[in-house]
Amino acid sequence: MKFLDRLKNEILIADGAIGTLLYSFGTDTCFEELNLSHPDEIVKIHTAYIEAGADIIQTNTYAANYLKLQRYGLEDHVKEINSSAARLARQAAAGHNAYILGTIGGNRGIRPNTISLEEIKRSFREQLYCLLLEGVDGILLETYYDLQEIETVLAIARKETDIPLIAQVSLQESGFMQDQTPVNEALKRLEGIGADVVGLNCRLGPHHMITSLEQVELPKKAFLSAYPNAGLPAYTDGKFHFESSADYFRQSARRFRDQGIRLLGGCCGTTPEHIRAFATELNDLDPVTEKKVTFKNTNIEVKSSPVIRKERPLQEMVKERPSVIVELDPPRKLDTTRFFEGAKALKEAGIDALTLADNSLASPRISNSALGHLVKEQVGLRPLVHLTCRDRNVIGLQSHLMGLHTLGLHDVLAITGDPARVGDFPGASSVFDVSSFELIEMIKQFNEGLAFSGKDLGQKGVFSIAAAFNPNVRSLEKAVVRMEKKIKCGADYFITQPVYSEKLLLDVYEQTKHLDTPVYIGLMPLTGSKNAEFLHNEVPGIKISQNILDKMAEFKHDPVQSKREGIAITKSLIEAAAELFNGIYLITPFMNYEMTVELAAYAREYSDRLSRRKQNAESFTN
Repeated sequence: MKFLDRLKNEILIADGAIGTLLYSFGTDTCFEELNLSHPDEIVKIHTAYIEAGADIIQTNTYAANYLKLQRYGLEDHVKEINSSAARLARQAAAGHNAYILGTIGGNRGIRPNTISLEEIKRSFREQLYCLLLEGVDGILLETYYDLQEIETVLAIARKETDIPLIAQVSLQESGFMQDQTPVNEALKRLEGIGADVVGLNCRLGPHHMITSLEQVELPKKAFLSAYPNAGLPAYTDGKFHFESSADYFRQSARRFRDQGIRLLGGCCGTTPEHIRAFATELNDLDPVTEKKVTFKNTNIEVKSSPVIRKERPLQEMVKERPSVIVELDPPRKLDTTRFFEGAKALKEAGIDALTLADNSLASPRISNSALGHLVKEQVGLRPLVHLTCRDRNVIGLQSHLMGLHTLGLHDVLAITGDPARVGDFPGASSVFDVSSFELIEMIKQFNEGLAFSGKDLGQKGVFSIAAAFNPNVRSLEKAVVRMEKKIKCGADYFITQPVYSEKLLLDVYEQTKHLDTPVYIGLMPLTGSKNAEFLHNEVPGIKISQNILDKMAEFKHDPVQSKREGIAITKSLIEAAAELFNGIYLITPFMNYEMTVELAAYAREYSDRLSRRKQNAESFTN
């Protein structure tokens, strides 16, 4: 009898984790490759689950696709790994009344945009065909956090085969998909595409999985499944392990039955003993055929934030009038005297915000959030805090954003950050859990009151999001395309790398004038000829015209005159920039804040003159 026919009147028991058992045996490698190198171990695991009472076992192929196998250099072995896995499962099931599911795992996690749907489709088809050729009894799609991904691959599978399809999603938050789709709606959508069994697996232990299932109606045509984890993993002596007992699973078995589950197995941390507990407790029990669901409010209502911004967002301000912001890097040493002298002087110069880099050039500095808070509270100057993807994983980034929000620091520049190898600690790790695009999306979602995982934050954030734009590239057109992508992600305005060419300023204007998103033009005064040569030849993202290099070289033996020439060059660039853009972004070189104080005052003065000139011209025309 086919297992779908049995599900009409029975609760079937599935197996548990394979990778967890292999890990516990001391194997920390590509588990799917063990189908080839250690086939006896795989058969032993399958047999143990069958003997524990599993009616259904799955092939050891969760990550046996091109995209995941290429991490190990095994991308050309997709067919043999999947074929071997199916045959090993069939070998273990011989003589037993056990069904074989060909398992295909999800690829997208918390960063769905890192893998395109086209890549996923190609990889999925290859693995699917390998398993279908081996005559598996069904296909198990498991651990899909991204609803779009599982809908896409399920549609492909349904088109290619009429064997049973089991579609299981994984939840970051109890009751909701990562994109905030209620789990009941998600499972209905999968049933509509053609899944014969829909359900949940991984991430959640029995308690939270049952809580999520309480919000799920019995499907009209499909059946429900659940593969919970064995609770949360512990980490001891460099190894992960699970401590949830089999007896706890036995106690939860009937609660799964009460939620209408027809196919019950285990995921991470589960062993044959956990499956035995399920099988023993549910032996000969009939499945429930009716279930009353009292729906909670599935629309997350995020409370309006009590935080009221006193200052206008910079993106609104710079659209209406000229605006000057200045970068003053946090010190590399603990003495902050000169930093705060500079901050106070720049406030007196009338700048609109003080920008604070986040360990620029991958060199450790005093925390910009700490200095930003002090600048705001003690100096009365608006801080614009840079936030890089380099130094923090997703957990740290969200925690940092929550801290900035709590401190009232609502202006952020989202950037990728220089790689760690260019800084003081070249052996340090660069994290890069997310790109600048995803960081912008993360902050934008924060403003909707949702964490990057989709969890409710309880309040909406009020961040203004600046993004970086580097015009010093071979193809300005491609750079503008990146700008447009960042705008789609949620960027409110842009801050450029330093520009040292009036022609480039004009080119940037022509290429970006169709955008409604304002741009602050970056300008950094040169302090000397060596400084100019270093920036031009060694610092990524900065290019200086030969004319300016020659001018600075004239005064290479006179440091005072070199600075005066650097200021004069920047004033000329300010004039050119002010004719085209409202935003000027001055970068203070080496804590020489006297230079940016003078330039900020000049920018204000020139903008006022320019405004009066335009008004007079309009009056004359009228």
